[in-house]
Amino acid sequence: MLLTAKEQALLEALEERAAEHDIEVVTIELTGAKKAPTIRVYLDAPEGVGFDELASSQQWINEVLDALDPFPGAYTLEVSSPGIDRPLRTRMHFERALGETVFVQTKEPLDGRSRWTGILKAVEEGKVLLEPEGGVQATQEIGFDQMRKAHVKGRIDFGS
Repeated sequence: MLLTAKEQALLEALEERAAEHDIEVVTIELTGAKKAPTIRVYLDAPEGVGFDELASSQQWINEVLDALDPFPGAYTLEVSSPGIDRPLRTRMHFERALGETVFVQTKEPLDGRSRWTGILKAVEEGKVLLEPEGGVQATQEIGFDQMRKAHVKGRIDFGS
């Protein structure tokens, strides 16, 4: 997933501290107006994250951000789990999602499309192999460097 320079800098600043707490910073998003942006930090842990982990993590995240002072003036901090539509940013994230339905948006169109949804079939050096929905097309190769963003397409089974 493509991060802005500011998002990447914030991610790197938080990752070291997160490792001390056995927490993974899945990704960071900056949204909203430049004068009052929102910083969204998505966290996960080996056993998952609950309310207690999110609340305690917010404290050390605030400390790191206060030291960096990433924006003049005010900003809003949101700390959350990745949720059902888990963002995919690293090779490890994609490897965990093998066999799942994923959505990938590319920076530039590939074969006339920039939005792809399908089953993640493989993760190889520098790329993923995706079996597009509908079986209309053969497996599509998408390089990590071609991706704008990607996430798992969450499913809820109301039948069980």
